Amino acid sequence: MKLSELNTGEQGVIVKVQGHGGFRKRIVEMGFVKGKTVDVLLNAPLQDPVKYKVMGYEVSLRRQEAEMIEVVAKSAADEVLSVSHGSEPLTLDLSLHQDDYMQHAALRKHRTINVALVGNPNCGKTSLFNFASGAHGRVGNYSGVTVDASEAHASMFGYEFNLIDLPGTYSLSCYSPEELYVRKHLEEQMPDVVINVIDSSNLERNLYLTTQLVDMDLRVVGALNMYDEFERRGDHVDLHTLSTLFGMPMIPTSFKSGAGVKDLFRAVIQVYEGRSRHARHLHINYGHEIENGIRGIQRFLKTSDNVHRGLSTRYLAIKMLENDKAVEHLLTPSIREAREKAAARVQEETQTDTETAIMDAKYGFINGALTEAGYQTGTKEDTYRMTHLIDNVLSNKFLGFPIFFLILFVMFQTTFALGQYPMDWIDAGVGWLGDWLGSTLPEGPLRSMLVDGVVGGVGAVIVFLPQILILYLFISIMEDSGYMARAAFIMDRLMHKMGLHGKSFIPLIMGFGCNVPAVMATRTVESRRSRLITMLVLPFMSCSARLPIYIMVTGTFFAASYRSWVMISLYVVGIAMSVIVSKVLSKFVIKGEDTPFVMELPPYRWPTAKATARHTWEKGKEYLKKMGGIILVASVIVWALGYFGTMGVAPSMEESFIGIMGRGLEPLFTLQGFDWKLDVSLIAGVGAKEIVASTIGVLGGLENITPLIAYCYLLFVLLYFPCIATIAAIKNETGSWRWAIVAAVYTTVLAWIVSAVVYQVGCLF
Repeated sequence: MKLSELNTGEQGVIVKVQGHGGFRKRIVEMGFVKGKTVDVLLNAPLQDPVKYKVMGYEVSLRRQEAEMIEVVAKSAADEVLSVSHGSEPLTLDLSLHQDDYMQHAALRKHRTINVALVGNPNCGKTSLFNFASGAHGRVGNYSGVTVDASEAHASMFGYEFNLIDLPGTYSLSCYSPEELYVRKHLEEQMPDVVINVIDSSNLERNLYLTTQLVDMDLRVVGALNMYDEFERRGDHVDLHTLSTLFGMPMIPTSFKSGAGVKDLFRAVIQVYEGRSRHARHLHINYGHEIENGIRGIQRFLKTSDNVHRGLSTRYLAIKMLENDKAVEHLLTPSIREAREKAAARVQEETQTDTETAIMDAKYGFINGALTEAGYQTGTKEDTYRMTHLIDNVLSNKFLGFPIFFLILFVMFQTTFALGQYPMDWIDAGVGWLGDWLGSTLPEGPLRSMLVDGVVGGVGAVIVFLPQILILYLFISIMEDSGYMARAAFIMDRLMHKMGLHGKSFIPLIMGFGCNVPAVMATRTVESRRSRLITMLVLPFMSCSARLPIYIMVTGTFFAASYRSWVMISLYVVGIAMSVIVSKVLSKFVIKGEDTPFVMELPPYRWPTAKATARHTWEKGKEYLKKMGGIILVASVIVWALGYFGTMGVAPSMEESFIGIMGRGLEPLFTLQGFDWKLDVSLIAGVGAKEIVASTIGVLGGLENITPLIAYCYLLFVLLYFPCIATIAAIKNETGSWRWAIVAAVYTTVLAWIVSAVVYQVGCLF
């Protein structure tokens, strides 16, 4: 709990003091040191400030400052001591005084360290997160994998670590949503220690973010990741000198093998406890004019009640000189005047604006530090040399597109051919289970529900698990190897013609897995216009939930030699519709300027078998969870609607509740040639697309239709209403139901038009 939460007359023991820099130093110097007992003596008439007694003398603090001090009170001590934190429960001597209990509790709480992982995209943050905690965060060799903060726990050296994996970001500006997200987390949550994960192969660029963490006056530990590749190339840097110059320990690591992880967390403990020989308060010198401007602004910030006491006023002053929009609300007339005066002096002296001058000074500091540390690049093994050779083929302007579509063809062909064998085995097992239940149980609603509802519905979907696993295996390999980033590079020109950003291709590709995380991944697109259009066309990407329907229908109505082509045509139609719709939206509905295409192309890396297998299985596990959850419930509901009618048990499916509903819907789909069973399955698929397949399994809806009707049905499934989860994700990301409803309505109307046109034209031939 916070010191500010203690009432008059209560007592607490200090666990830790949050905040950074001068504020934290002043609080500690006043006697608010970990392990010390604090008594709440008196509240002022207006409840602020509050008088405390600590280390034998009385001192007053404002509540805003007291909020920065974490304590353990008697009421909380028992709760803390009852939690073993993964170890054996603590045995207490009942003869101990209450103060001793509180001291024990404070010590236990103090040994819990909140750690934020910060770094550029592709630097290995999530790999560290997974390796240290055993969590299974998504790891991919392209930006935008971590689109929200993930939390996990690790235990080492008698300490507990709460790890927060933040999105990859190149800086702490407010240029993109993930940059602002990371920055707000650091400002508001104030982690005890930040692990700055640094790609050793790109030191100069990665250290730019490090300088911004230095400006924030955070307690930081640098993790020089991929250091094994760094050494293989023959690169060299003096780690002691680099650590000293940046005021933080720099620990060589390789999260692929786990090398250096224990040293890293040992350094985190040392920094947290104030025992690190390298951790020190550091100011980057930005030149006398900018420094004068910083000091001028700081004078006003230090007396302002609007500034959070845990934030560095120097950092805020720098952000103001950079014209950062996120600090505009702190600008008073005096601060604005000081900023304009400093900007004019900088422009006069350097012939450039303050933002550029600060950026140049940062890179100057980085270059000087690397030179001082003897940084040299070797030539033994250049990771990018092989990457360039591969890119000459895969990203070639003539070969890039054919290779991309060849990869898709191989992926689908393998999914069908290789997945057919285990699919047949599972299908046989499902059939045996249905026959066994049918012959064992007496005739009645229970047998019908289990055989037709549960086994028929869930079994119709679960048989496609092998194909799902194979598809995700391919996608995981492409993500982890770095090919997905090249796909965005290859598609940028097309994206631009669509009115989208090249980065939009990454969420679109992710949409082939699941539309929900793909919608969330649009945060990596800086332009709000492109982000919104991307969200609205994402439903046209065939998510894995549609795959069972595709496989079921194509496997029933099309010859083996045509199935892959039918599947590819659906993906191509989806992409084509996204091109057309995004062009219309960008030209007539959502107008505005786009941002330049800036996206890192990381070196190709061999995906590890363990990571690839884990990613594949996790997706399979999600699929199985759906089988036992929403698919099972939906299958039973569909069965019940098909088993019962207005007079009880329905004599036939047509006279059941679902038959009545279907016949009522049938006129809406006359132009598509759909029968009532197909109509009902489409309505059921609004909740989740897998329910379409389970509904067909329950109703037996693939009888008496032609290949043309089957293909039009697939087109409708491809284009119509996104699932409820996707609609909710669009609402959350846009902050409004308006665009979510637009997505639901226009996709369904478009699906109706396209499927009707294809069927009517097809009937002419």
